[in-house]
Amino acid sequence: MNVHTDRPRPTAVATKFGEEGQVLVSVDDFAPDPDALRAAAMTARFGAADQHYPGVRAALPGGYMQQQMPLIARLIGRHLGSCRQVRVVDASFSIVTTAPGQLSVPQRLPHVDAYGAERIAMVHYLSPEDGDGTAFFRHRATGFETITAERAPAYTAALDAELAKAPPPPAYVAGDTPQFSCIARAEARFNRALLYRSWSLHSGAIAPDAALSADPSVGRLTITGFFAIA
Repeated sequence: MNVHTDRPRPTAVATKFGEEGQVLVSVDDFAPDPDALRAAAMTARFGAADQHYPGVRAALPGGYMQQQMPLIARLIGRHLGSCRQVRVVDASFSIVTTAPGQLSVPQRLPHVDAYGAERIAMVHYLSPEDGDGTAFFRHRATGFETITAERAPAYTAALDAELAKAPPPPAYVAGDTPQFSCIARAEARFNRALLYRSWSLHSGAIAPDAALSADPSVGRLTITGFFAIA
């Protein structure tokens, strides 16, 4: 992947959100050549995503993680906890494509990606029109903004009881709901990346009129990454 030296250098801002004071790192001008990443996505082979992701995914170009890892490791160490090693758990191109009426119940709710403090999530926005960002939430009944292994049983029991009485409507969660309060929202911007702990309750803030296209030139193209630090 070619590096365009005339591109602006990455600029990072770390903020805390919610009552638990979780850290969100927002990085503008994250990659040196986002246009090349979009071009790579245009020729990538997308397929249905596994687990809870409501869309399609594809493999990244070979040099992406090698090129971005020094910056990722530096930002994690500076803002999300000192570490000797950062390991890539998973990373891919991702596009949200599932129509609201086809969402499973878990896909209509905020979620966490892992329970441990050593797990870090990243989303790198690659849509030139900016589009839908990422929202973070507090579970009203428990007050939890993060879900750890210790909190998971109480959280799951409370949420299951709520959903048995009033399941969420077939829609993406982008703001306040009867079960969740939106405590922070990160706006998408072309070539902006977010880093945060995977245990934070969050969701893509997908607008009701979002273009849920699998075409990388039209849809909500991102790179999602998950890391383990030690």
